Amino acid sequence: MALSRPALITLTALAPVSWGTTYAVTTEFLPPDRPLFTALVRALPAGLLLLALARVLPRGAWWWKAAVLGALNIGAFFPLLFLSAYRLPGGLAAVVGSAGPLFVAGLSVFLLGQRPSARTLVTGAVAAFGVSLVVLRAAGALDTLGLLAAVAATASMSTGTVLTQRWGRPEGVGPLALTGWQLTAGGLLIAPLTFLAEGAPPALDGRAAGGYLYLAVANTALAYWLWFRGIGRLTATQVTFLGPLSPLTAAVVGWAALGQALTPVQLVGMGLAFGATVAGQFVTRPSRTPGSTGRNVRTDAADARDGALRR
Repeated sequence: MALSRPALITLTALAPVSWGTTYAVTTEFLPPDRPLFTALVRALPAGLLLLALARVLPRGAWWWKAAVLGALNIGAFFPLLFLSAYRLPGGLAAVVGSAGPLFVAGLSVFLLGQRPSARTLVTGAVAAFGVSLVVLRAAGALDTLGLLAAVAATASMSTGTVLTQRWGRPEGVGPLALTGWQLTAGGLLIAPLTFLAEGAPPALDGRAAGGYLYLAVANTALAYWLWFRGIGRLTATQVTFLGPLSPLTAAVVGWAALGQALTPVQLVGMGLAFGATVAGQFVTRPSRTPGSTGRNVRTDAADARDGALRR
């Protein structure tokens, strides 16, 4: 059944909202200082679950395409994100991540042949500024490695988002299978790094097991299925403008569940970031660059048929 555009945007937005709960679950339920193991448990079981449900494996060129997308969206993104979160002060990693719409706008010029509008750039800047008001705190010395990891994580996810839209899906393959391919490929990439850097898995109690179960099923399998489904039906810019909902959700969860206060400045920042997120769904469609061979693979037919070929 075809979804209306507002319903599709709302469902896609549930992905970054879910990701916004990751920090609270990690700090309250999971063993400390195991970022790679957490990334592995999020990715690989979720990918295998979706593969079992979809019962479709890649064919032909999609073996390497799925590996590339899995590396960009999962295998590189997860470890870089955790590294930046552990090393950067305050919420600087979230601020760098909120610049995703600007990364996508730039990448779309080269990979999709689309020239971003001034409104897109301004809205992206407002979103990043709003998030900075929400998450930044007084901090000590800036960690260069952490900053580079945050920039690389944002660039990796943004590139994966644009390539996912450019390549679409092979005929007869729905978003469930495509998501499973990427999570599995990313998880397999993370696995050897986890055991080399962190050693054997930690002992888990019931609380930790429940936290990992939530991260693998709701926070990853379901959330990434909704995310990649949205990428196939919306523009890359529209999808990326939903990203600031993640740090906003984290702030709300911290206030509601962890007793963290919200200052007036943070409330203003939340309003700016949320307003930019909404405005980002109505930005002018990017124009094609002169002489470009780039393609926007989003088609209206995708709303009616998951398996449409978009090349």
